[in-house]
Amino acid sequence: MRIRMDIAYDGTEFHGWAKQPGLRTVQGELEQALNALLVRSFAKDQADRQLIHIAVAGRTDTGVHASHQVTHFDVEEEQLHRCVGYLDLDGIEALQHRLRRILPDDIAILGLERAPQGFDARFSALDRTYVFRIVDSECTPDPRLRNCVLAIKGLLDVAAMNQAAQCCVGLHDFGSFATPNPGGTTIRKVRSVEWQRISEANPNASEYRLTFPGMIVFKIVADAFAHNMVRSLVKACVSIGLGKRDARWFEYKLNAPLREGSTGPIDPRGLTLERVEYPPDAQLAARAAKIRAKRTLLDD
Repeated sequence: MRIRMDIAYDGTEFHGWAKQPGLRTVQGELEQALNALLVRSFAKDQADRQLIHIAVAGRTDTGVHASHQVTHFDVEEEQLHRCVGYLDLDGIEALQHRLRRILPDDIAILGLERAPQGFDARFSALDRTYVFRIVDSECTPDPRLRNCVLAIKGLLDVAAMNQAAQCCVGLHDFGSFATPNPGGTTIRKVRSVEWQRISEANPNASEYRLTFPGMIVFKIVADAFAHNMVRSLVKACVSIGLGKRDARWFEYKLNAPLREGSTGPIDPRGLTLERVEYPPDAQLAARAAKIRAKRTLLDD
């Protein structure tokens, strides 16, 4: 059985999503908990243990947060049944209950459910939405949000940043702002991008959570993101907002996909994965098959 597991986490104390030896990661914590509940408690011996592995919609970097991340894992019906124990719940409900009791406070289980046929948390996704939150000299930081909002010294020109960022919309090779996975590319399709300063007159006019008047919010929606892509785009836009670069430089870097020192990533604390969108159930498998193919700039 494939289980979809929706989660949220504070990335401050994690070395990113992906499991790494000797480092605390989100995947590592979740897989340790799942295997403790579903595998190690019931296996007769080492040979019987087939450990559970989690797939994810988007791997987040060190220090990056998620308000709604999507994952999946495969499990035997018998394992879920054994997880029930004394609980008056079905297998999935029992697993969710037990996970919430043993996971650390910086990971939250938003929901578990049986995944529809063809579902793949990573390859079936249509879009991912990231938000980066910044405060500059125009507003007073809220110290309670210091781990998820980046403070920038100086006054940012949001209009100039927005003008530059609009070049990203469409299918591009983001090689100047990202690094590919082995065997992959940095070609991605950006659906929309926007810089916005939250209004004092109507602070709730936007859809963003964790905002206050004067905060600057960057929202980007794409079918997928390459490693360090969002943070590098944000850093480039911030340099424009501070008057150190201009939109022509940004456009040149986008059209000449070569990674170098001026386009590295910004501090991760302001970045949050906000949402992952999927097609209707009947289209999940076809979407996954299409996305597994290596991309080119000729893709539609």
